[in-house]
Amino acid sequence: MKAAVLKAIEDLEIKKVPTPHPSPEEILIRVRACSICGTDIKAYHHGHKHMRFPRITGHELSGEIVELGRKVNGYKIGERVAVAPAIPCGRCFYCRRGMQSMCLNLSAIGYHYDGGFAEFMLIPEDAVHNGCVNPIPLNLSFEEGALAEPLACAINGQELSKISLGDTVVVVGGGPLGCIHVQLARTKGAGKIILIELTPPRIKFIKKFTQPDVVINPSLENSIERVLEETEGRGADKIIVACPSGRAQEDSLQMVSPRGIVNFFGGLPLDKPFIKFNSNLVHYREFYVVGTHGSAPYHNQLALSLLSQGKIKVKELISHRLPLEELEEGLHLAESQKGMKILITS
Repeated sequence: MKAAVLKAIEDLEIKKVPTPHPSPEEILIRVRACSICGTDIKAYHHGHKHMRFPRITGHELSGEIVELGRKVNGYKIGERVAVAPAIPCGRCFYCRRGMQSMCLNLSAIGYHYDGGFAEFMLIPEDAVHNGCVNPIPLNLSFEEGALAEPLACAINGQELSKISLGDTVVVVGGGPLGCIHVQLARTKGAGKIILIELTPPRIKFIKKFTQPDVVINPSLENSIERVLEETEGRGADKIIVACPSGRAQEDSLQMVSPRGIVNFFGGLPLDKPFIKFNSNLVHYREFYVVGTHGSAPYHNQLALSLLSQGKIKVKELISHRLPLEELEEGLHLAESQKGMKILITS
């Protein structure tokens, strides 16, 4: 089969590799769509602590089952599936308490296992047994099925942020996940949604597509002052920082309301992971700071349901569709923010 093999940092080769075959409890799929994620860009430039080269990356994916291990039940050849890439063990302290994203033995497609930037992909045994393989509803495309994964991460983030009816929600960052967060907050009954974004083309797209109540460009106005103005000085109930910016994280601490919640949803660059954190703000205003790094398999199931019901739209976020041979170009496009979601399709 043809695959994009990351042989070393910034050394990507499109080459023929042996097509894998499933063990008795594994599934083989033909990959139909695999989206480029920010963590794919990080892995390309820096590798990953859980990755061993050579590795096929790609974890936002969907495909069609082409071969089943002889002990696999509940699936059939030809079935269209989306795959939740974070694989819990199902046995550890956190899994048994329903916190699968905190699994002590968590493994992941695209890091521990070869991922979706290939013609075929093997789904590991633990993924099959722990709910990671989910049928795509008939009214959804393979592309939408692949984008259930980032929506699943947003669902986890908003559960941790406890977004609820009437909340004023600030989303910082107007990339694909920022757009998903705006839509999801609206489905959860947010009263006012404020989006903060620097890039004019993205602002134009966001205003048309997600229609937040307020859009703030921090290059033109003070975002902290504007959020306080929009909330009569109280600050926002919930803030999701959906971009890898330390400055944005620092600013969010000054625009959250007493007893509010700030979610550091976007991870910071490996070489700049620290921010200036005025702990007295937390001390006196009693707000909470949480983080989100992924999702659990059931979030993927919820995501597919929301997409099928039309409550969240993701297809409009796809700005580029590229063949596997152009994956490296797609990584550079995604990094430059010249597009929104970039899909590798077959």
